[in-house]
Amino acid sequence: MTDSQFKTAPVNETLWQSLLDARDLHGPSHKVIEDIQRTPLSYDRIVLGSFILGRKIAAITPGEKTIGVLLPNATGTVVTFFGLHAFGRVPAMLNFSTGAVNMAAACMAAEVRTILTSRKFIEAGEMEDDLKLLADRCKIIFLEDVRGSIGTGDKLRGLFDKTFARRALGWAGATADPHSPAVILFTSGSEGVPKGVVLSHANINANRLQAAARIAFTPRDLVFNAMPVFHAFGLTGGMMLPLMAGIYTFMYPSPLHYKVVPELCYDTGATVLFGTDTFLAGYAKNAHAYDFFNMRLVVAGAERLKPETRDIWMNRFGVRILEGYGATECSPVVAVNTPMHYRAGSVGRLMDGMDYRLDAVPGIEEGGRLFVKGPNIMLGYLRADNPGVLEPPPSGWYDTGDIVAVDDRRFITILGRAKRFCKIGGEMISLNAIELKLAELYPDQSHAVVAVPDKKKGEQLVMFTTLAKPDRRDIATGMKRLGVADLMIPRNIFALEALPLLGSGKTDYVGINRLAREKVPE
Repeated sequence: MTDSQFKTAPVNETLWQSLLDARDLHGPSHKVIEDIQRTPLSYDRIVLGSFILGRKIAAITPGEKTIGVLLPNATGTVVTFFGLHAFGRVPAMLNFSTGAVNMAAACMAAEVRTILTSRKFIEAGEMEDDLKLLADRCKIIFLEDVRGSIGTGDKLRGLFDKTFARRALGWAGATADPHSPAVILFTSGSEGVPKGVVLSHANINANRLQAAARIAFTPRDLVFNAMPVFHAFGLTGGMMLPLMAGIYTFMYPSPLHYKVVPELCYDTGATVLFGTDTFLAGYAKNAHAYDFFNMRLVVAGAERLKPETRDIWMNRFGVRILEGYGATECSPVVAVNTPMHYRAGSVGRLMDGMDYRLDAVPGIEEGGRLFVKGPNIMLGYLRADNPGVLEPPPSGWYDTGDIVAVDDRRFITILGRAKRFCKIGGEMISLNAIELKLAELYPDQSHAVVAVPDKKKGEQLVMFTTLAKPDRRDIATGMKRLGVADLMIPRNIFALEALPLLGSGKTDYVGINRLAREKVPE
């Protein structure tokens, strides 16, 4: 697809309409998706399963608009997603990596009353305690029970719906408005509590087509997607883009299995892989030199790509990683390098159809604070302290919070972050939010948290405190009691008699950063 083709592409469709378009184009029996159960699904199987499962879920969730989804990367998740859409529900994809407290806050923000999950998944992830906490405010439905209740009549009705799918969607109550909510994703909760990010059908369709306009995917490709679908990267790039383009996709439940993923890439003959720097570095260190023999495209996002990760992939596997840049609020891709349009040190060119502006930042001469606008920008935020109330981005502009430079060809180079944030394992962490929790835990002492580079996770937290004898175990226990995610608990803790201050009385973070790098070298 060329840039001009993107402008006439079917952006303003619902995801169901796009799925049925793909079925018409590639054929109803075209097998398009598979998971670790090794049972591929065709378009017809997805459509059939979605109608059957969706009708059963609708019957036990009368009057509910938003349904929580607590599931891993699997074909069943795809069927559940479209099953909810078929009967007028909006899936809220719960980020189980953030813990029960943050998932409960996410449910509050999105007004979720029912959560769909799987007993097998909960047992495998040892999340029984998390589920108990969630059950205090939400009804829990296990998909195993729903499937067990499906009878012959349900299957016959499903066959009818599959045959007349476009009409059946109207009868079932599916939306025909591409600008209505398609999914709710959630920030990591690093700013205190998670925010819901509401993306429309048109947002996701626009972004998958923006990406397809830049990177030459073909029907001969096989996408290996281990990026979780509760993240926009895994949902749009790893699931929707290939599904709607007829590209075979292998869904894997965890990106953290550094030895298994390379072996399965070899076994499946995968040609396209999505990942973060942390995950790609882990695969490279554990892979046999031939595991990625068939790989032609590796796309990195969510955190800065380190030179050593880029080098090891090039030297061991002969693959040049294509670095991109995005945010959940942008569905998520904002820019990406491609084999044809590549600039070392940049995160690629701004997507077609997007506008940008750089606002001046006091004290910073080069570049500016990046704001972006376009068809892929979210409908808005949902917050736990104002449940169900959508907060749209002002005049459609999304503030990335990043300081960047943009050249005349719209290549973006990230220079720094305007806010005190860091990224650990692809998750954005607010340093200020951590300090606020520490102040709540130890109100009579002073604390400062900064981030230093880390070869494994991108960055790591360093805490300075006036506590006489800080005990990390006690600090971690107290922070967890306050609902803080594990990623936000510093591992390196140092005691100081007093925190260094500027003449204005503010904390001297420049001095503290310097001290942190001395105490915790990269």
